[in-house]
Amino acid sequence: MLRYLSLKAGMVDQLAIIAAYRRYARHYDRLFGKVLDPGRKLVVKKMNCQEGDKILEVGVGTGLSFFFYPPKTSVVGIDLSPHMLAQAKERNGFEGLSNNTLTLTDAENMSFGDNTFDKVAAMYVASVLPNPEAMVSEMKRVCKPGGQLFILNHFSNGKGLIRAFEAGLSPLSGILGFRTLFSIDEFISKNSLEVVEMVPVNAFGYWTLIHSRNDA
Repeated sequence: MLRYLSLKAGMVDQLAIIAAYRRYARHYDRLFGKVLDPGRKLVVKKMNCQEGDKILEVGVGTGLSFFFYPPKTSVVGIDLSPHMLAQAKERNGFEGLSNNTLTLTDAENMSFGDNTFDKVAAMYVASVLPNPEAMVSEMKRVCKPGGQLFILNHFSNGKGLIRAFEAGLSPLSGILGFRTLFSIDEFISKNSLEVVEMVPVNAFGYWTLIHSRNDA
């Protein structure tokens, strides 16, 4: 029996992530493509990619963000899910985006050297990982001092019916493959993020883009 069935409420682990996104992979673009594209587009716009920039995208998924980067921009994309990454590689080949590099890598334990990238983005991945603080620590490590970090994610709604709905789904986090309860204040505090701006995105502003300067 898959391990995610015995996970504690509200928690995910790597086996749960791989299992969940094996189910999602073939349908991910239809389910989470256009509805979340405004956020992806905004992140890339805020990144203001310049010629020669070294860019890392953490949790690249099926590569839906590739369409929004300027022509000839070279992106290193990593993901823990081999099934999602297979979709990204297929898109990379058939959509004329072969200048990107895609690697099966754990965001919490990257193999890149210190101070490698000018800009590092993580879109819709922070609440997926078992230890998001480890991911942010790695993002800071591989980003150059003074470089830019962009984290786009769903964070818990503070009150009302939406909060109750998120709490009701929390015990199913292992099956869903992401946390439904995820505090933005705790996330910023725990990761000591030097926030430049925070922007609500997508439908009803339910997701938030955190733009941070790397103080490493």
